[in-house]
Amino acid sequence: MKFSAILALAGAAASVMAVPLAVDVSAPDPDQVTVEGVTYGGSGCPQGTASVSLSLDKKSFTVILDEYIVAVGSGYTVTDARKNCQLNVKLHYPSGFQYSVYSSDYRGYAELDEGVTGLQKATYYFGGSTVQSSVSTAFKGPMSQDYLIHDEIPFTSTVWSPCGEIASLNINSQVRVENSANPKGMGFLTTDSIDGKVSFKVGVKWQVCPE
Repeated sequence: MKFSAILALAGAAASVMAVPLAVDVSAPDPDQVTVEGVTYGGSGCPQGTASVSLSLDKKSFTVILDEYIVAVGSGYTVTDARKNCQLNVKLHYPSGFQYSVYSSDYRGYAELDEGVTGLQKATYYFGGSTVQSSVSTAFKGPMSQDYLIHDEIPFTSTVWSPCGEIASLNINSQVRVENSANPKGMGFLTTDSIDGKVSFKVGVKWQVCPE
């Protein structure tokens, strides 16, 4: 399965305080924004079960996963019904900017009997920060189909990387299934890929010069 993220180096907004009022709506030069590295870990992607590759221009990365599948029913254990995979993405970008994830695309396959449900959730946060942003999608059986879902994160403006330092982006993806409404029901859910788009915000504050 392929798990990928593509950086969209566009879309900026300025943060301005005090006087004189001024707005800078510029974004970083895309040539100066690159993915420096990606690490992974979790029950859905134990060390050694995934491979990470960066594009030649370092604008995107791909993680190939071998074990990111959850299942419920006869022959499966409790631990088979819920897994997670956490990515730590290190970006390089010019000082004076901060960034935030604003949307996510999920692709995968769901096969659920009547009464079996599934959930896919992604939580985004920056290293050293307690503020998080999450999006989730629920699945309800009976169903047997591929899915492609686009989620808009509604409160992105509150989850920005800190100014004055380069912070890594953490993406904690979770998938789970359960059959409490139909104990004999079977089901499984996979995540084939997640594309995370990144916007940028100019981190500038103004103040009146002293006389």
